[in-house]
Amino acid sequence: MSEAGAPGNGAGKAPEPSGVDLARVALRAARDAARARGDAAQQRKQARRGGLRSGARADRRDPMALGAAINRLLTERGWEAPAAVGGVMGRWPEIVGEDVAKHCEPERYDEDERVLVVRCDSTAWATNLRLLAPTLVARLNEDLGHGRVRLIKVIGPGGPARRFGPLRAPGSTGPGDTYG
Repeated sequence: MSEAGAPGNGAGKAPEPSGVDLARVALRAARDAARARGDAAQQRKQARRGGLRSGARADRRDPMALGAAINRLLTERGWEAPAAVGGVMGRWPEIVGEDVAKHCEPERYDEDERVLVVRCDSTAWATNLRLLAPTLVARLNEDLGHGRVRLIKVIGPGGPARRFGPLRAPGSTGPGDTYG
């Protein structure tokens, strides 16, 4: 058997690192650790100055137009439907027409129930709007997306405060809904 293949000779093993090799490995490890400490320190410093800065490439932190920023915020928070209904309330005269808009105005929108509450200034206009409600629901859903408005709840005018006194007939419900 040859000497090169004999066990215990060390010819089949990798050589042990010498002093220079050990120094290189230690230096590389020290540089990596220093780089990691430097990155962490740099991030802390940037956070103290008001956040991370954007670099040369496009980033989600880059400045953007106000409209794009608002659209991103609406999407992130899930406010698309309430914002769309709010837009409808701003365009109410265009949707229902000038005559109806003079006498009826939207008050609130319940997103869970998908109900738009509209107040009218007279009982005649409230009745008229109740008759137009299915057409308005279809028009609103066409504008907002199918199913956003399920029902329009029409509220008539509020009457004066009821007064109780000596001239009141017992059992009378008062003027009721005759005002407007």
